[in-house]
Amino acid sequence: MKGIRLLVKLNSYSNFWPLLAVVFFALLAGRKLIGPGYFVMHDDLQMMRQLQMEKCFLDLQIPCRWSPDMGFGFGYPLFNYYPPLPYLIGQGIRLFGFAFVEVAKILFWGSFIASGITMYFLAKEFFGRLGGMVSAVFYVWAPYHAVDVFVRGAMNEAWALIWFPMILFSGYRLIRGFPDKKIKKQESVFMEVLLRARRDAKWISLLSLSWFALFTSHNLMVIIFTPIFALWILLWMVRFKSLDSLPSLILSGVWAFGLSAFFILPVLLERGLVQTGTLVQGYYNFTVHYISIKQLLFSRFWGYGPSVWGVTEDRMSFQIGWLHWIIPLVVAGILAFKFLQRKKVDNLLMVTSFMLLIGWFSAFMTHNKSTPIWLLVRQLEFVQFPWRFLTVAIMAFSFIAGALVKITPKLLKLPAAVLLTIAVLAYSWSYFQPEGGKLGPLTDEQKFSGLAWEKQQTAGIFDYLPITAQTAPKAKKEEVAVIVEGDGRVISSSEGTDWARATLGLSEDSVVRINILEYPSWAVTVDGHKVRQFVPKKEEWGRMYVNVPAGEHEIEAKLSSTTPRTVGNLLSVGSWIIFLSITPAFRRLEA
Repeated sequence: MKGIRLLVKLNSYSNFWPLLAVVFFALLAGRKLIGPGYFVMHDDLQMMRQLQMEKCFLDLQIPCRWSPDMGFGFGYPLFNYYPPLPYLIGQGIRLFGFAFVEVAKILFWGSFIASGITMYFLAKEFFGRLGGMVSAVFYVWAPYHAVDVFVRGAMNEAWALIWFPMILFSGYRLIRGFPDKKIKKQESVFMEVLLRARRDAKWISLLSLSWFALFTSHNLMVIIFTPIFALWILLWMVRFKSLDSLPSLILSGVWAFGLSAFFILPVLLERGLVQTGTLVQGYYNFTVHYISIKQLLFSRFWGYGPSVWGVTEDRMSFQIGWLHWIIPLVVAGILAFKFLQRKKVDNLLMVTSFMLLIGWFSAFMTHNKSTPIWLLVRQLEFVQFPWRFLTVAIMAFSFIAGALVKITPKLLKLPAAVLLTIAVLAYSWSYFQPEGGKLGPLTDEQKFSGLAWEKQQTAGIFDYLPITAQTAPKAKKEEVAVIVEGDGRVISSSEGTDWARATLGLSEDSVVRINILEYPSWAVTVDGHKVRQFVPKKEEWGRMYVNVPAGEHEIEAKLSSTTPRTVGNLLSVGSWIIFLSITPAFRRLEA
């Protein structure tokens, strides 16, 4: 008995060391984030979004919908449409006293670590611990991963990379099931489904949580990844003849929707309240951002500039990485040779073939020859940049890299893993750093003042501009309320994240402008009585106006809820209560 316990203990340690190596190499990828200061990036709104999330929490606007400092201080509904998960996690980090500039860097670094861990668990399932480690290191050190963090500053996309492997892993484990816990045929179909759900509870909940995380990290990636997941599920359901797992899969999908309903329902049902056309027009039209085969496979160009019109002037890298696409071809050749010898299709051949097809299809979707598919699936236009499919390409090709360790002779597995790790680090080492190779001096106070503050207030102003505005504001907000017609004065004023108040002394009936962009869920009261706000035709910026009678009055504007938001909030609260209440049962089920 003691011998068995010792073997189990040693086995647990053998699981520990490869995972520790993955974390080490992920930390190494973010080595240039250490120290004071910040770095230049395309999407330089990470600190601003975190500030808006914190202001919402302090003001008890939970979940955060309206960001008061955006839109030149006139506000707009940022987090009603923009995925909030990284910033919710960032708010937890803020509780430990970290500055905003440090929180942003920790979140970027965390995306390296977490994506490496999730890829390790997926690849380990098929290639063993060493293979899992190699796949994870390749995933973290893929050139496009460096583009996401150090060039684009694409926080949400970097976090989406975490959840791809975990979704595939939990879906696979759910379908594979537990061979030693087969469900006997029941007289009641309902009872049979219930017993299966109880058996698969761990994987149902993990799959639900992973999809929730993807929904709330990068909802556009859901458009790209959902068909891939559907094919993945179909592959293993056929392989394991496991149609009985379908109810559990459906349950996990419903549960994931419930967990994220507070965000999903407003995104789906309130799109018409903002000017989404700006998200797919001009620079953001997908036809502008195709890349060439040279950029994809052969060029080692590295730059910190933008993706621009056409494929010849891009000043950022879109390479998959030589090792990332050559090694999968080598693996495919070896496995094809073995198949011709044995005429046997095993899980290794199936999973590598699947990932090879997905990887090359994703690469194809970045090229202009894929235009018919983009035109056929109109929802793809909201992806904006075809090169976003590189997220799936690096996931698939990095996964296959671990297969090379799996098919290597036993005595050579460790040397092969070490050699592959060294090779990918050597190839990508210079990419994983900010422009100039180091952080520039910057503090929270500097970022949230002067020209830097104004730049953040106006950046992204057209993304979620309410439909009541003809154009974006051209000057910053100075006051909460202004008397535009009539005579009187503003005695006092105050405002929060989703409310504003002003006390007025009017000598005659007047028209008062509230300096907040009109959005259908704002409600205005005068002395506690609801009044109708309006936007005159001459008001290009879309600010709210109200008629106020003579005398001293208090006006208040308050962001109210809507049916999609209320229903979404209730669904999410209920789903999270269920999730948190059954989590302790997982240990008992496994025991």
